[in-house]
This record gives sequence, C-alpha cells and structure tokens, in this order.
Amino acid sequence: MSQPYSSIQEDLRLPGFTGTVHLPGEAGYDEARRSLNPAVDSRPALIAEAQSVADLRIALLAARAHGLPFAVQSTGHGTHAPCDGGILVKTSSMASVLVDPERRIARVGPGARWADVLAAAAPFGLAPLSGSAPSVGVTGYTLGGGLGWLARKHGFAADSVLRAEVLLADGRHVTASPSSHPELFWALRGGGGGFGVVTSLEFRLHPVSEVFAGFVYFPIEVAERALEAYRTWIDDAPDEISTAVVLKRMPGDEQTPAAVRGRHVVILKVLHTGAAEEGRRLLAPLLAAAGPALLDETRTTTYAATSMGGTPNRHMDMFDTVPGEVVSTLVRAAEQAQTIEIRHWGGAMSRPGPDAGPVSHRATKLSVIVDTVVPGLAEELRPYANGGTFLNFLADPARTAAAYTEADYRRLRAVKRAYDPDGFFRVGHVVPA
Repeated sequence: MSQPYSSIQEDLRLPGFTGTVHLPGEAGYDEARRSLNPAVDSRPALIAEAQSVADLRIALLAARAHGLPFAVQSTGHGTHAPCDGGILVKTSSMASVLVDPERRIARVGPGARWADVLAAAAPFGLAPLSGSAPSVGVTGYTLGGGLGWLARKHGFAADSVLRAEVLLADGRHVTASPSSHPELFWALRGGGGGFGVVTSLEFRLHPVSEVFAGFVYFPIEVAERALEAYRTWIDDAPDEISTAVVLKRMPGDEQTPAAVRGRHVVILKVLHTGAAEEGRRLLAPLLAAAGPALLDETRTTTYAATSMGGTPNRHMDMFDTVPGEVVSTLVRAAEQAQTIEIRHWGGAMSRPGPDAGPVSHRATKLSVIVDTVVPGLAEELRPYANGGTFLNFLADPARTAAAYTEADYRRLRAVKRAYDPDGFFRVGHVVPA
C-alpha cells in the first residue's frame, strides 16, 4: 500500500545512492524530468541519475518499499506516460559500449545511444541495427523491436540480441539468454521494458561499412503517380534496399536547401547496402515515374554518417496490401498534414528465425505514420489496414496489445506473471499480468 508523500520524503534521498538525486523544487529537477514527448509532463517524487547497477537496485527497492511508480529513462525518446509521484531513474551516465570485432558483438550499458555504438563499431567495418536517429537510446529501441534502415537486410534489432542482464522487480539481477531464463529472454526481444530493468545488452553487429543513401525531392504534384509506382515497385525490391516515400511541408529556414525551402514536396528516402550504380539502377523506375527531381542528395557514405530522420507519430497504420484507395486517401491527407511517411517493410523482417521474440505483424508490407491529427483519416484507412501497430511507434500505452499477435500476447502475460506478478513495472507500454 502506498504511503503519503509527506511520510516518505525523508527516505527519498536514497541512502547509498552514488548518483545525483533531484527532488521537486530543487535545482535541476525541472530539466531532468523533461522527455522528448511534449505531451508528457511528468512530475516524479524523485529523479535519480544512476551511476551503476547498485544505484538502480537502490532506487527500485525504494520505490517498491513505498509503493511508488517506477520508471527508467535513457534519452526520453520512448516516454509515453508520466511517472507522476514516483521514482524516475535516468541511466544516461551508464553509456558504456564494448565492441568485440572478432565475434562481431557489442555489449552496451542502459544509457548508451546509437551514436556511441556506431562510433565504436565503424572502425572495424561493422554496424548495429540502429534506427533513424543516432541520438536514440539503444536499450529502449531494441526492447520495442527496433525497425532500422538495415532491417530489410538483417531483421529487427530485437532479432540480433544475444543476451541481457536484467534487474527484476524483486531486486534480483539475472542473465537472460537462450540457456538462462529463456522465457524472459524471449519476452525482452520485442516485448518492451515491462519485465525488468535491462542493465546490459549484448547483440550482433553486421559487416556494413559504406552505403548508398540519401533523399530525392520532387514537387508535391507528383505524389499520386509516385505512390502508385511505389506500391508496385516494392514487390520486387531486393533486401539490400530500404526505402520510404514522404509527403512533407519543408521548413522555410536557412538550414533547408534553397531548391526545396518552404515547398510542399515528395521525398524518396533510400539506403542501399550495395554500390551506388546498383542503387540507382534499382531506383530508376521510381525516378522515371516521379519525373524531374527538385534536388538529389543521394551519395555513397559510411553507414555511421547516415541520418535518415524519422516522423513523429500522431497516427500509424500498417498494411499487408496497398490498394489505390489508400494512395488517394494519403494524397488528400497531405493537404492537412505536415508530414506523412510511407515505409516499406518486408525482407528479413518477414522471415524470423525459429527462436525469434514477440515482434509481430511481420507480414506487414507498408507502414504509414502521420505527424498531424487529420480528421477522418483513421476511419478512411481502417478498412484497408491490418489493425496492428509497432511498439516503437505506438504513442498510446492503452493499445499495447495491438503490437502483438494474440498467441504472443498470451505468452507475454505468462512471462509477466512469472517475473513481475505484482505489476511493479506499470508505467508506459507494459503487458499486464
């Protein structure tokens, strides 16, 4: 049973904790409580900047002893629910990265960002299955599935996980792997962070050094014919090429290239793990359908130097087939939305190994993410969508079940009952016991 805040305030200094602790009204509290999601205005009873696994355990056991909500945050990219009145632990300082180039494996701390892993792996010609932005935290991204720009070739980031060290709800520190706590290991690879605090993550790296990548811009007037061409072109696209089509209103600032500054455009985003010549040959039908480009920023570069960018999610749908009605609906919606991103899935993502985790909806052909609430759009798209969602892109914790198949969700609940029967981990995307 929770105690009144006044009765536990003295204990909230966390005796033995080596990191910095912020209480409401103290310097640093307001800065530390911010997330990257403007819709979340979290007001914890305490914010603790952990320096070690021992610190994490102290904070966890304090929250448990006082019946307080408990949440862990690295970068704040995946924050979708406030930790009001609870203990919020920041792991940004626990950002260690170790790369074993012979085994092609990386081992990271809970505060590591993809930029840290990219920098450590690149000198060996290796790459992680990172996301669209290097500033994103590795652990939260991977636990949620991890859809990156190498996923069509190598699968979801969750599929590359080899083992994890986990602090459980009762304070035990265990190793999850195929041979140790195998059900927990299965759940962590796509089931989110509601089963424990991952204090160390070990995953495969892949031999990717240079890529052909970038953006090609076209006037918005070609959107319908570009999307019509795209929805058939993807049927024969090899795993080595990942693409998305974006309908976007470009900023009018000086940082935006003059050719597209302030314009409403169609953007073809591409990352190809082969040579530039082969990449351009594969793209030729799309480029011909769209017509003359306003600007072509594609080039050969290192994978570590690419930054493909993402689209903030206010609406998402997933599609197994893409009829013309969906194309016309999206073109009309672009008149009101700031950004609509239509992304090709498939490839290795749709061919999981026999021991794969609960990342689901792998048959999805395309996803659509819209950064603006467009009245009526969800209703228009619903008859054609497959009804699923993806945990990394899901803004509403109440819809967590939609990220899984029914069988996987039942299995996840069984794992939750085994490892967190009291529902201690309950903030954000959490599977209930």
